[in-house]
Amino acid sequence: MKPNEIRHLSPEEIRRKVEEKKRELMDLRFQASIGKLSQNHRIRETKREIARLLTILREKELGIGG
Repeated sequence: MKPNEIRHLSPEEIRRKVEEKKRELMDLRFQASIGKLSQNHRIRETKREIARLLTILREKELGIGG
């Protein structure tokens, strides 16, 4: 999801997306630990997506974002 798309979401929707991504990250880490994950880059992408969501949520809380 691109930052502009995230900025159009409400804070509650962003929080739900963060929870979904955290669950996805947990599943990816579990798959990696048992050797079933073939696309290791997805862990990094998911972590970055969580950070992006949290950053934009914080901008909205502070009234900084557009």
